[in-house]
Amino acid sequence: PPVDVGPSYHPHGVLMGFAVGMAAGVMFGTFSCIRVGMSDREQMEGVGKMMMQSGGMFGTFMSIGMDICCRDHLYGTYL
Repeated sequence: PPVDVGPSYHPHGVLMGFAVGMAAGVMFGTFSCIRVGMSDREQMEGVGKMMMQSGGMFGTFMSIGMDICCRDHLYGTYL
């Protein structure tokens, strides 16, 4: 019989992963731009690009992990 999965928490996982990824992107982007020796405008573009890339990547992996975790918990199929 089908199992009632209830409310979906995936948007929360994506947003939380995106926020954590953006925070990591600020740190890594700033350090890499300073190390290379970019100008102020190039630093702003580089840090923004790094924030979006790392936020998107971490948000994607966080949502996949949350989906696997929720399905295991709901259906009782622990890996």
